[in-house]
Amino acid sequence: MRQIVLDTETTGLEPVADHRIIEIGCVELVNRRMTGRTFHRYLNPERDIDARAAEVHGMRRADLEDKPRFVEVAEELLTFVRGAELVIHNAPFDLAFLDAELARIPGEPRRMRELCQVLDTLELARQLHPGQRNSLDALCRRYAIDNSNRELHGALLDARILSDVYLAMTGGQAKLGLDADSSGSAAESAAWAAGRAARTAGLRVIRATSEELAAHDRSLDAIDKASGGRCVWRQGPTG
Repeated sequence: MRQIVLDTETTGLEPVADHRIIEIGCVELVNRRMTGRTFHRYLNPERDIDARAAEVHGMRRADLEDKPRFVEVAEELLTFVRGAELVIHNAPFDLAFLDAELARIPGEPRRMRELCQVLDTLELARQLHPGQRNSLDALCRRYAIDNSNRELHGALLDARILSDVYLAMTGGQAKLGLDADSSGSAAESAAWAAGRAARTAGLRVIRATSEELAAHDRSLDAIDKASGGRCVWRQGPTG
């Protein structure tokens, strides 16, 4: 299974207000392992950046004047993600911006959900930890993911952090703790169950044939005879 963990940074909050993407970061997972392949681009938005957005990611318009425009990297991005499952925290936000950027490109309209399946880790976190804070920072605390380098938001950094969070969230028991973000045993059990389902999906179960079971019994008979009846594989539990 191929997945792309994706994050964006933008000039503001509303694509309908002509806000634009200024950074895209992607991390590739294959069979739940990071491959080391990434896609990362800073983009020239051709417009000013809202002051509040700049406080989040630290970028100014002047920093991006020499960067490519989205149209110049679009095909490279789509080639990188095509056919994969996109893993995004608060997916509607990023997808709205990506779809708006694609809509500006002349030609047949394209939408990200038509090219890729999408898994929203915010929705997953809300299912596993109802009533809890489920921001990326909160999930890092809950799953003991080191995000100490995240003084400002950055698309590639956040995609890497989200990769760790997603794998922890779907790979086993949550961190045990009594902090304010701890979600309790029910959520931990749900996380473990989700991770088990992800790990075991599609596994082939091979059972021993009657001939193999008979051969196994004959081997145990020989061991039992040679050991004077002390074959441990035929002894019941001792406690």
